[in-house]
Amino acid sequence: MRISSVAFILLLGISACSAQEIPDTNIQIEQALLALPEELREEASVLGYKDKMELTMIRKGSNSLICLADDPQKDGFSVAAYHKDLDPFMERGRILKQEGKSAKEIFDIRENEVASGKIKIPSGSILYIASGTFDEQGQPTDIYQRYVVYIPYATTESTGLALKPSYPGGPWIMNPGTHRAHIMINPTIVKNEQ
Repeated sequence: MRISSVAFILLLGISACSAQEIPDTNIQIEQALLALPEELREEASVLGYKDKMELTMIRKGSNSLICLADDPQKDGFSVAAYHKDLDPFMERGRILKQEGKSAKEIFDIRENEVASGKIKIPSGSILYIASGTFDEQGQPTDIYQRYVVYIPYATTESTGLALKPSYPGGPWIMNPGTHRAHIMINPTIVKNEQ
């Protein structure tokens, strides 16, 4: 089968546009590190995007943290970082999502795999999340930080944490009694009014 020259040019154009959507590796690293406190950024590893939107290691670090670059195919800005011992759990979730599994299916599959010992989740591991928007120059802005501390199988009874924040920005437990039990910390946004 032969492709017409017009179709070939269109395919090249589509391919070039897709490649342009993936930011430069240095930009991905700089932005991904925004998820972490400053003192932890210098030695962190970063997973980012290369050709064909494949998530891959774009910077090998020397500390225990892995950052995820912003997904250029999604609206807004969102980066995350987590302890390296959470990587098998996180990677499994990404694989299942690529396979087209729903959020419930992913939850149930990982629940069974953690219970069977196939996947290990360390107790007390943190997930840092930074989200926001992009300004006209393509820089992240209005960044909001939130935190997740994984405490597998913990409950309200075992932690004393409520099932919802008792005050704005207060910690609470989500998914209690499951492999994905975690403390949510969503700080209150303070707006400066002038």
